[in-house]
Amino acid sequence: MNNLSLVKILPLCLLSFSLLSHANDKENNTNETDVSVATKQVQKQPAAQSEKKENSAYFDRLSSQKKSSFDPYVITPHKMTYLLPFSVSDNMNREVYEGIGQWGEEVQSLEAKFQFSLKVPLTQEAIFTEGDSLDFSFTLQSWWQLYNQELSRPFRETNYQPELFYTAPLDWQPLGGQTNMVVGFEHQSNGRTQMLSRSWNRLYYIFTFAKDNYAVSFRPWWKIPEGSKETTPDESANDNVDISDYMGHFDLTLLYKWQSLEFSFVGRRNFKEHKGGMELGITFPLSGKLKGYFQYTNGYGESLIDYNHSQQTFGIGIALTEIF
Repeated sequence: MNNLSLVKILPLCLLSFSLLSHANDKENNTNETDVSVATKQVQKQPAAQSEKKENSAYFDRLSSQKKSSFDPYVITPHKMTYLLPFSVSDNMNREVYEGIGQWGEEVQSLEAKFQFSLKVPLTQEAIFTEGDSLDFSFTLQSWWQLYNQELSRPFRETNYQPELFYTAPLDWQPLGGQTNMVVGFEHQSNGRTQMLSRSWNRLYYIFTFAKDNYAVSFRPWWKIPEGSKETTPDESANDNVDISDYMGHFDLTLLYKWQSLEFSFVGRRNFKEHKGGMELGITFPLSGKLKGYFQYTNGYGESLIDYNHSQQTFGIGIALTEIF
């Protein structure tokens, strides 16, 4: 091959090499751009996940209870469980015990009070919508004349309250909060006979709104009628046919958590009769997981035997479950 041919071929080779190099550079730049975009997307994922909405303290508690509710070694709480060794009334209801031995005269204003409440799930899978459930609960409240040696320290009053209820989450999320609903039936009685017998049955609906560290629940109810003494003389609930006049037709519950303190308020009202009652509770840390509990009540219905008796009570003790 002569020199003239080499001169002609060499520029063609250089041109081809230049074009190949330019193509490779472009491909590399494209790959680097794709990698950069992909890296940015990966970096954005944790941020997006961190923006995920947090549950309220109230619904966090319900969620944790539901996860452990089928554990055979776990007792799921319903309402609060507490013990008040000291509970004093400013107007003890002695009249209702008149004619029963020496009770009317010897009942003391200072006594102990405790409440135990548990919940048993009846369904594990969804019934109508994701997250709903059917549950049974039982709550026991007792007022104990612990310091009354003259009457041999009897239990002055005990209330039994079984419930069957359906719970379902709601899609409505006003103000960035969470909501749910409960429809249920409850029976409440004191297990007594004759003059001391008290009981009633209710159907109720609960709407709850919760956000961050507070919750609000509104519960209207309908008292199932039992008849009258003339039509059903053997019906025990006829001993308190006017209970709605004093207990009202609804209650409103407010829950709030501030640092290590938890507050609860439950209020009832019959606007027509201008009667009702309220309960204020405060839990505070004592040692470790042990919490102190202060309770104040005012008005009618502190217990079933006191449904038509107004008083104030002050109690101090320990809470075995949390408000939240």
